[in-house]
Amino acid sequence: MSDDQLVIVEERAAHAVIRINRHDKRNAMNQAARKALMDALDQIRGRFKVAVLTGTETSFCSGIDLKEAHAAREQGLQQDPKLSWSAVNLAIREHPAIFIAAVNGIALGGGATLINVCDLAIAAADAQIGMPEMGFATYPGLAGPTTQLSLPRKRAAWMILTTKRIDGSTAERWGLVNQAVPRAELMTAAEELAAHLAQFDATALTESKRALDRIPVEIDWARAFDFGQEVIGRIRSKTNAATEGLEKFSRGQRVAGQGPAT
Repeated sequence: MSDDQLVIVEERAAHAVIRINRHDKRNAMNQAARKALMDALDQIRGRFKVAVLTGTETSFCSGIDLKEAHAAREQGLQQDPKLSWSAVNLAIREHPAIFIAAVNGIALGGGATLINVCDLAIAAADAQIGMPEMGFATYPGLAGPTTQLSLPRKRAAWMILTTKRIDGSTAERWGLVNQAVPRAELMTAAEELAAHLAQFDATALTESKRALDRIPVEIDWARAFDFGQEVIGRIRSKTNAATEGLEKFSRGQRVAGQGPAT
């Protein structure tokens, strides 16, 4: 496994494994990593019916790279909309392959979004899943709507409002993931499931994936993501706390509800 590759694709006989490989940043997704993930999605398109999405070392994904995002905002730089975090997650939802999240460790903010947009999810029992955005005085723009689509209201509220993390076993009990297993068994379980799914017809899998967003009502993921951004916009129009929180984070200081910044 090359340390200079931000996303690594491992090809198996019947499925692919996609690994986010920015472990020194807890697999936070900067623009380069987002592009690498989009390239990986293109690489497997039409070649594999099933893909396992996971992270390296002790992190699944800690969301977007907040320091890069803050620096870009300070410099007035506009991100490429084709590489936005919304675009990446929509690409997974719209991809013909079935995606299994193998949650190997920390999954924060956008990492929770990745769990939600994957079709199935298996987590290490001790994985830590949470939404730190309230500590930055903001709403989780993508993780919030996708969790509200996935969990009952009170459990979604716990994730969004408290910044407290839940472990993989709790995530299984709540229905955020399908299964929780000991960490040492995670990839075996995820790849066994991938191999099981890969025996089925590709068209049947793809069409059934699409049907999951249309019955009983059609889920508009793009509109859900837009809604999350609208909530963030309303917060920013009324308080400077989010900007101040990001500035503290960029300086390596703690923010409300958080452990030490990285």
